[in-house]
Amino acid sequence: MIALFVNVYLKMFVILTPFFVLSAFLSLTAQCSRGERQRIAVKVTAAVGVLCFSLYLFGRYLFDLFGITLDAFRIGAGAVLFLSAISMIQGKAAVSPGRDEEDVAVVPLAIPITVGPGTIGALLVMGAGLTTLTERGVASLALLCAVLTVGGVLAAASRLERVLGQQGLVILTKLTGLFVSAIAAQIVFTGVRNFFGLGS
Repeated sequence: MIALFVNVYLKMFVILTPFFVLSAFLSLTAQCSRGERQRIAVKVTAAVGVLCFSLYLFGRYLFDLFGITLDAFRIGAGAVLFLSAISMIQGKAAVSPGRDEEDVAVVPLAIPITVGPGTIGALLVMGAGLTTLTERGVASLALLCAVLTVGGVLAAASRLERVLGQQGLVILTKLTGLFVSAIAAQIVFTGVRNFFGLGS
């Protein structure tokens, strides 16, 4: 179960793209004081937590409702996640500064920047793929820790900005994109293998 915890934690931490989110957070809160940034970070963390657990816990019912197989969704979700990774690697701008605090905390920081289409797909796949109560409990704890870690990164945004600099954030975002692309490829390959009955 420790292996499951570590696996889910690392995957979700990477898929939540913390350094990409940090870059967007710094851009959108450029005119805010440190205290205001802390309040926005808390709101973003809470919103991301609610979104992630809603998708994780109730995703299986969406599959049943629409008659979608898990492996078909794996293929689609992996493709969307891969496109998100490409955007990070290419360094495409996702946001522009100058919005009000109440706007940026949930939209666009929580969704779609942190919990975007690729993240949604990964959460739905993970929630539907774990069957036993123990597995779901361990994965839930890992997901919570990943969300809180991302929240911690945002809470320390001002200090990280000074330490890493803009160029450092760009490099970390691109590296995150590479890891996300690998996770996306694994999701797609698993879906294709199982869809065509090639699994062991």
